[in-house]
Order: sequence, then C-alpha cells, then structure tokens
Amino acid sequence: MTDEERFIDLEIKLTRQEDLTQELSLAVYRQQKQLDDLQTLCKLMARRLGEAPGGGDPYTHEKPPHY
Repeated sequence: MTDEERFIDLEIKLTRQEDLTQELSLAVYRQQKQLDDLQTLCKLMARRLGEAPGGGDPYTHEKPPHY
C-alpha cells in the first residue's frame, strides 16, 4: 500500500467519522427538543390541574356513599 492510498483511506475514515458525529449531534438535538417540549407540557398540565376546582378532582369534597 502506497502512502497516497493510505492517505486516501484515512481521509475516507475521517469523512465517515465526521458524518457520524453530525448524525449523532442531530439525534441528541432532536431528543433534547422533545424532552423540552414534554417538560413544558407536563408543567402546563400540572398548572391546569392546580387551577381546577377541588385540585383537579371533582369528587374531593363529596362524601363517600357509606356515610
């Protein structure tokens, strides 16, 4: 194997590594965005439950039927 062939192989490997790094970075970005969206949704739902009368449960002030 000549030096030129070795350099070409190294360049190919480096290019593949750069592509893989870019793909992984994009995957991490998408996952973080999804996590952020889910956290926002959970906070919104918790706030709405807290604002609902009776803390979100309409039966909290109702006496059980056995009384």
